[in-house]
Amino acid sequence: MKLYLLKEFNIKKVLILLTVLFLVYLFNACGYKNLDSTMAPVSSIESSEKVNNTGANETRSFTDTAGRTITVPVEIKKVYSINPIGNVMMYTLAPQKIAGLSSKVQEDDKKFLLESYITLPVLSGSFWSDKTMNTEEILKAEPDVIINMGNVDHTSVDDSQRIQEQLGIPVAVIRFDIKTMGDSYKLLGELIGEKSRAQQLGDYCTKTINEIYEKTLTIPENKKIKVYYAEGEKGLQTDPKGSPHSEVLDLVGAINVADIGMTKGFGRSTISVEQLLKWNPDRIIVCIDAGTKSENNPFNFILNNSTMAKLDAVKNKRVTIIPYHPFNWIDRPASVNRIIGAKWLANLLYPDIFKYDIREETTEFYEMFYHRKLTEEEVDEILGKIK
Repeated sequence: MKLYLLKEFNIKKVLILLTVLFLVYLFNACGYKNLDSTMAPVSSIESSEKVNNTGANETRSFTDTAGRTITVPVEIKKVYSINPIGNVMMYTLAPQKIAGLSSKVQEDDKKFLLESYITLPVLSGSFWSDKTMNTEEILKAEPDVIINMGNVDHTSVDDSQRIQEQLGIPVAVIRFDIKTMGDSYKLLGELIGEKSRAQQLGDYCTKTINEIYEKTLTIPENKKIKVYYAEGEKGLQTDPKGSPHSEVLDLVGAINVADIGMTKGFGRSTISVEQLLKWNPDRIIVCIDAGTKSENNPFNFILNNSTMAKLDAVKNKRVTIIPYHPFNWIDRPASVNRIIGAKWLANLLYPDIFKYDIREETTEFYEMFYHRKLTEEEVDEILGKIK
């Protein structure tokens, strides 16, 4: 009998000891740990914020457009974009937070940009010919987050995940197209901690897009202007209706005459002069690529080519260079520069419907988005033709 009671007593002691150990473990597991000089307390501000494993900085969760949840610092100090779309968006939103550029700034664009922007290091190759990223230089720049703005598809998501795993830096995929630009601003502002300014810029974009779209609905089909978007050295490359590179034409109610297949990636489908003659557009808008020299100027080629002289647009002097300082107003990069471009093109094609004062609109846009108060001479240069 005594032996039995002794055993029962020992069992109870063991059970009590196990219970105490379990409670201690549970207490610690819930985050109630003794703090020392290297460990910060768990944040109680938001459930998505927590201390990382090193205890060096607070972090939070962010869900990107692709539905991926990434962990980023609570305070974002440096951002790197893997393409020029993000470069421009970041320049308008928070230029002081740009870690480096993904394309070179051209000499004739520099005077329209902040000094702090044009002196930033270029951390990858030219976006139209060489997409190689200099991973060593990117790591040296120490961005808190990398952004991939543009189409959201399997390719962009896979690329972002690969870069994130390769560099050990979170990569956010943010959808970007002309119709959802306002939302893109707000999501980017949430990511980098610039919500107020992102709201301001995003609202401007949304208002512009909506007012243009509503007015284009009033244009009869037989009154719509046939437009050819001329690209490449001779203007014999273009992007068809529905291409992400020709979204501005679609938005403003132009008829894009390029009835051809769409080229993926960088775009630009090649056509012949004979094909252009068959389309015979009412107006031609010409893209001048960055760094284009006078001898490779598509505007000059179109005006001086004897075959193109047969086009109605050339005969009627309706060939116009798309403004492109410091960023092209229609495409490449397909960023927020398209907002002023949409106003410009809508007014150019349908001045009776879109009664914008383009000089005034240009001045307002550059001051609000590009941090630049233009002189009258600079407005002339931006809106004028290449000589």
